[in-house]
Amino acid sequence: MKLDVLALDGVFDSGLATVLDVFTTANELAAMLQLDVAPFDVTIVGTRKRVRTAQGFTVPVTHTLADTGAATDWLVVPALGCKMPETLEPALQRADVRDACAALRARAEDGGCIAAACIGTFVLAEAGVLAGHKATTTWWLATLFRQRYPAVLLDDSRMLVSSGPLVTAGAALSHVDMALWLVRQASPELAALVARYLIVDSRPSQSAYVISDHLSHADPLVERFERWARGRLAEGFSLDEAAQAAGTSKRTLARRMQQVLGKSPLSYVQDLRVERAVHLLKTSNKSLEQIAGMVGYADGVTLRTLLRQRLGRGVREVRLEA
Repeated sequence: MKLDVLALDGVFDSGLATVLDVFTTANELAAMLQLDVAPFDVTIVGTRKRVRTAQGFTVPVTHTLADTGAATDWLVVPALGCKMPETLEPALQRADVRDACAALRARAEDGGCIAAACIGTFVLAEAGVLAGHKATTTWWLATLFRQRYPAVLLDDSRMLVSSGPLVTAGAALSHVDMALWLVRQASPELAALVARYLIVDSRPSQSAYVISDHLSHADPLVERFERWARGRLAEGFSLDEAAQAAGTSKRTLARRMQQVLGKSPLSYVQDLRVERAVHLLKTSNKSLEQIAGMVGYADGVTLRTLLRQRLGRGVREVRLEA
């Protein structure tokens, strides 16, 4: 498999290094164990010949992005080192990023396969490549992503989303999940070995890492709803009461929740219930039935099912993480 890894100025150091380390480890293990897997041929490309990481290290760019193409199996886009909208939005307007977007559009139009992680998904969306496709992105910037790219079918609860020739991964160290996914396309056995050597657990969901307060504070109406919901998690949910407490109509509340968080008021309350349940499982000796009652569910079976759906883990696994 031939891969081009795009390094833009200010690339996220850990993201770039993680991608390179996964493929280097895969090549080393395949050779050591004499696995019948062709080597991963990785080339670092850029839109400029001189590139520095977010931490100021020089990146050895081998080719410019315009010089690569048909012979490449995958183009991989690591994150920029911009963690907040104030720095990200200006970065997306830089000349080198605009040039990268043009090259990404051309690559997609030619049927090329592209993978992006974390802030790299913004670069891909900025190029228009993700329009009409399912995708994920870094969880704390999901609100901004929805506002900028409404044509993308965003599911920010997932760690990894594959949609045709495109693969997107979630926040920060989801770079390793993306790289392992690419290794898995060549050899599931090798991908499993690399994960074991690097001590990487299966992480199908970002939900366990989301800080709900951070997301709700992006909008005053959503924040009012969030404060009201947290105060009555043990009670049944009523959209009428929720809208009244937030000082708005049911329709406006539902529309704003969809715009900001990409989910319904009820779905967000379920997120809060899962968050509270996980905290209680890790910090108390209460039974699952007791915890279920404290977060608004009639029995432990319902809560157990919801935890498995939202987190990809069961009760015992959550308790062991304490």
